[in-house]
Amino acid sequence: MPPVISGRFTAEINEPFVVFLIGMRINKFFAVSKWLPTVRAMSPMLQTLYQYPEKGFLGGESFAYWRGVGFIQYWRSFEDLENFARNPSEPHLKAWQRFNRSVGSDGSVGIWHETYLVEPGKYEAIYSNMPVFGLAAATKYVPAMGRKETARRRLGGDNDPAVPSVD
Repeated sequence: MPPVISGRFTAEINEPFVVFLIGMRINKFFAVSKWLPTVRAMSPMLQTLYQYPEKGFLGGESFAYWRGVGFIQYWRSFEDLENFARNPSEPHLKAWQRFNRSVGSDGSVGIWHETYLVEPGKYEAIYSNMPVFGLAAATKYVPAMGRKETARRRLGGDNDPAVPSVD
């Protein structure tokens, strides 16, 4: 387990990037032959992405909920993400085709994703007493000392803190 780092930190990235959320939901628990291959398909994709950072994958986090799993991914560009998804030599396209043949629209397994294109300075991240995590783990983890006190201020607006920080 990564160590907790005391204090307030933020993520720093001065270039556009992509936040990609993807996951699956088990709709029919006893349809194991449908959802288990879907679960297993993600591991080769993640192994490839972590092994070859030149593909544009910056990093990510996984989470589970009682009916499924999800991943928060950070990418250098939409073009990199799209290339990985559509390239026949990458593990995603084969898994996508297999899912469509095996599950299709039978309702046994749900797949979802959301894609966000983020411009420099149009994001906000604070990590307090956390291990290096999320966007900061995928980019640059820096102290938040001296940074603007509220999310609105960090995003260029103006307001008063609801709760002053202890830094």
